[in-house]
Amino acid sequence: MASDSRKKKPATRKESRATLKTLAQHLGLTPGTVSAALNDSAAARSLPEHTKQRILEAAREFNYRPNYFARSLRLRRTYTIGVIAEEIGDAYGAMIISGAEEYLRKSNYFFLTVCHRHDPKVLQTYSQLLLARGVEGFITTDTSITAPLGRPTVAVSGHERVDGVTNIILDHKLAARLALTHLAELGHEEIAFLKGHRLSSDSATRWEAICEVAAELGIRIRPELTIQIDSTVSTPHLGYPYAKELLTRRRPFTALFAYNDVSAIGAMWAFRESGLRIPEDNSVVGFDDIPAASFADPGLTTVRQPLERMGEIAARTLVEQIEGLADSTHQITVEPEFVVRASTGPAPSLLGKFAAPEADSRVVNRS
Repeated sequence: MASDSRKKKPATRKESRATLKTLAQHLGLTPGTVSAALNDSAAARSLPEHTKQRILEAAREFNYRPNYFARSLRLRRTYTIGVIAEEIGDAYGAMIISGAEEYLRKSNYFFLTVCHRHDPKVLQTYSQLLLARGVEGFITTDTSITAPLGRPTVAVSGHERVDGVTNIILDHKLAARLALTHLAELGHEEIAFLKGHRLSSDSATRWEAICEVAAELGIRIRPELTIQIDSTVSTPHLGYPYAKELLTRRRPFTALFAYNDVSAIGAMWAFRESGLRIPEDNSVVGFDDIPAASFADPGLTTVRQPLERMGEIAARTLVEQIEGLADSTHQITVEPEFVVRASTGPAPSLLGKFAAPEADSRVVNRS
């Protein structure tokens, strides 16, 4: 009798669902050894490298997918992190979360994200909600933590000393020195400033650093050239109206140091609308080096925060604390870089007379 071509083919090894036990039997190892290698846990450090590679190759061959729910029930853990951000859509927070996500994914951790928009009641509600969902720790961005959250916490741009909280901060004094030295060497003496929103976790620390460095460099910070940002929007409109207000004060300035890149880009729009050329009439410096900074017109000179790396550091620090591989520490400091693009140039009065200084080792030139 002719065979029925419609009959299903026997399932191949790759098509069937493999379990940890399947892999262990195939390799002649214990399930615990296989699990350690696949999860890259502390126990995997004692395994020979060739054994780890055998396990990983077998997992790929069998199309193995770990059962996270079974693992959670067995170990009475959720492998879940709570990520608390100020806003989901802003580039600053997105880059930090991206760095954290990559590390957590590789470490087989899930994460749940909420945003509080600087509302203390919302922050408290969400933190309690995440605790009820069984999170094992928290990562926060642009969030002022003033009390323990009940689980190990790593706060990116956190500044308060709180039990159980590790703050990952930028060296703001170095950042201010890189930016203000650059402007001073270009001959700028009359510099305007956009201060960050009072609720932004970096605002007070950054402004204190700017004032301290300006005094050391002999740069006068004039109240009439300083404007406090009161908006929390995450678009260039953050800086646009405040730059317009600076111009209406009719106090001459040749450079602007903005709180962040988004406000700097908005300020450049305002200056161009008023007939000013950048950098011929006004130089502009931002802060963060978000992706849009290099595509601004002109390209934005800015202080670079390694945001994705800060997110990765936050995730790694938290996982190590959760798994008992490291003790809690109060603070981890990260150094900035300075990226010189086309938005800064010699002060107008010095055009044709300026000789560019040698670049600082932390200064990066970008076209």
